[in-house]
Amino acid sequence: MDRDTFFCLNADSCARKFFPFNENSTMKIARLLLSDSSECYASVQPDGSYNQLDGCLFEGLSETGKTVTGKLLAPLVPVDILCIGLNYRKHAAEGGSAPPENPILFMKTVSTLQNPGDPIVLPTKLKSNKVDYECELAVIIGKRCLNVSRADALDYVLGYTAANDVSARDWQKNGGGGQWCRGKTFNTFCPLGPHLITADEIPNPNSLSIKTILNGKTMQDWNTDDMIFDVPTLIEFLSASTVLLPGTVILTGTPHGVGFAQDPPVFLKQGDSVTIKIENIGSLTNPVVDEVLS
Repeated sequence: MDRDTFFCLNADSCARKFFPFNENSTMKIARLLLSDSSECYASVQPDGSYNQLDGCLFEGLSETGKTVTGKLLAPLVPVDILCIGLNYRKHAAEGGSAPPENPILFMKTVSTLQNPGDPIVLPTKLKSNKVDYECELAVIIGKRCLNVSRADALDYVLGYTAANDVSARDWQKNGGGGQWCRGKTFNTFCPLGPHLITADEIPNPNSLSIKTILNGKTMQDWNTDDMIFDVPTLIEFLSASTVLLPGTVILTGTPHGVGFAQDPPVFLKQGDSVTIKIENIGSLTNPVVDEVLS
C-alpha cells in the first residue's frame, strides 16, 4: 500500500465520518508491517489479534475478516508534528516558568518518528548526556482544518495515541540558538503508539490519566485535566490562519515529573526501558540505546 493510499491527502475527498465500521467493531487501530514487506491497517481484537482493514485511514476503513500478523508500527506517519511546550500547570511550575499567555509551539521533523518497541537512540555525533522523557497525549487530525472554532474543534480529530517527546535538554536549552528544535529533533525522538484510538472512544481527551514509567519506576503520574490549554483550544489556535492537513499530529505537552526536575536529575541511558501509559489508549514502550557511529 503506497503513501498516497495511506494518507488520502485530498481534503475534498475526506469523509466526515472517518471509520464507518459496523457498530460491533473495535475502534482500536494498528498499523502493521507484514512478512511480504507491505503495510496494512488492522483492527485490534479483544484477544489481541489483528483483523486486516481495507480502505483509507482518512476516508474510512472496513473489516475484511482476515486475521493478520506482523510487526507493530507507529499508528501513522505524520505529515506534520506540532508540539506544545509548558502546557501543564505543575510542569511549568517545576521549571520555574509562568504559565504562557498563548500556546508555545515548536515542531519535530517526521524523521523523529519511532515505532513501539524500537529503540530510542541517544545521540553520539552531537553528544548529549541529558536526554529526557516526556509522556504526551497525541492528537491526530483527520480532515483539512482551517480557522476552526473551539466549539467545533473536536469534530476534526480522527483519534488519539500516546507519544514520548524525547528531548536532549542540553541542546534544547543551550545549544540550539534559543530555539528548542535542535534538542527535539534527533533521530527516534518521537515514539508514537501503540495504537490509534478513534475519537468516539475518548469523548473528553482532557480527563485521562497519563504516566511515564522508567525501568519499572513511575516518574510522571498525572491527568490531562491539568493542561493550561485544552485540546479544543489547541486546535483552534493551531488552525488559526493555518491549514492543518489530515495526518497532522499534535503533541499536547507533558506533566510534571520530567527527568531534569528530579533531585538528582534523571536522564536516559543505554539499557533503560521507557513506557508511556495513557488511560484508554494503552502503553508505549521503547528501550534506550547509544548511537553507534559507522
